[in-house]
Amino acid sequence: MRILFLGDLLGRSGREAAVRDIPGLRSDLQLDCVVVNAENAASGFGVTSKIAEAVFEAGADAITLGNHAFDNREILPYLDRDPRIVRPVNLPKGTPGRGSALVVLRDGRRVLVVNALGRVFMNPCDDPFAAIDAQLTACPLGVACDAALIDFHAEATSEKMAMGHWCDGRASLVVGTHTHVPSGDAQILSGGTAYQTDAGMCGDYDSVIGMVKEEPLRRFTTGQPLNRYEPKLGEATVCGVFVETDDATGLAKRIAPLRRGGRLAEAWPDPASGAA
Repeated sequence: MRILFLGDLLGRSGREAAVRDIPGLRSDLQLDCVVVNAENAASGFGVTSKIAEAVFEAGADAITLGNHAFDNREILPYLDRDPRIVRPVNLPKGTPGRGSALVVLRDGRRVLVVNALGRVFMNPCDDPFAAIDAQLTACPLGVACDAALIDFHAEATSEKMAMGHWCDGRASLVVGTHTHVPSGDAQILSGGTAYQTDAGMCGDYDSVIGMVKEEPLRRFTTGQPLNRYEPKLGEATVCGVFVETDDATGLAKRIAPLRRGGRLAEAWPDPASGAA
């Protein structure tokens, strides 16, 4: 199975670039499944039902969220209505929406998609390790699903790496989101799980993690907020992670970063190659 995960869509430039590119990416990379983190898609904070529908219509099979999942209150009924959009699993019982989805692809294969929040330097939430362990136990790879993808929305690289090793051998891919910078550590762990600390954002990198530079610079240099953060709307780099899994086990055969457009150096997985 060939899976593409796209990192945090940041504002209009990021979401428009992703929506534009997903159909071509599906064709060029012969993708079976596309998962997109859209928690910053609506002006940098949260997502709306209209944006979610546009991402699905472009060809995404699932959407994950993060700490800004509920910034737009309009999305709350949609989270309960559409099982393809997934908010963090380790939020309190009774929170709108669901923390995982078992996505059935066009050919009938099943992909477990789980979203979780980290606890280091983040707002309080339940234990992500226990929450993800429960999901992987309830839907074991190679038995109840053909692939399993974990989007770990966390600040600390150490916590993300720990999650990768915690899931090693039980998930196809563990990928980090939230920090908006693509990390250079794409690898297959010893147990067969593909891992990258952060997928990076789909957004304008002539910015401070996707935001117009002046306001964050003011806050860092003076400690005085003046305006709200606004997404930078220049040309976006589409960033993500490509994974190919073994049909027999659901574990990873290769992983490669994807970057195209905008300011960052391009990275493009060769769909015909057996190497990352």
